[in-house]
Amino acid sequence: MRRAVACVVVAAVFVAGSLLLERVRVESASMEPTLRAGDHLLVDERAYRRGTPRRGDLVVFDHGGSWLVKRVVAVAGDTVGIEDGVLMVDGRPVTEPAIDRRTLDGLYYGPAHVPHGTVFVLGDNRRHSVDSRQFGPVPVGEVRGRVLMRWWPRPGAP
Repeated sequence: MRRAVACVVVAAVFVAGSLLLERVRVESASMEPTLRAGDHLLVDERAYRRGTPRRGDLVVFDHGGSWLVKRVVAVAGDTVGIEDGVLMVDGRPVTEPAIDRRTLDGLYYGPAHVPHGTVFVLGDNRRHSVDSRQFGPVPVGEVRGRVLMRWWPRPGAP
């Protein structure tokens, strides 16, 4: 009897999770070292139904019919730029623990204003990322959800 109840509970959790969570596969190296091509992610599609993405969130959004994964670095009203590899938001440098700044020397962008109803996204692997520097800020309505976790390969797996 306990085994049957456990199976029903597991099945219910899986079905509920399928309705609330999306599974997404990372297709490029644009988010390295945080995420690698081939990683599988769980995405919370309900994360922004009552709010908007925040700086630092990893988001999935529609871009030209394909799903991209990027980091929100600036939100509506912000001014964003990159000065010699350093991310600047509203004229102040931003500390980015996931970024190896030594690989970004000589990288410049902007400054650019982030319009109302949009977010500015960048890949962590800035030299090899197509992101808001090329296609502009992303409308919040195109953001599918927030990355909750990498589930395959396991975190820390080679």
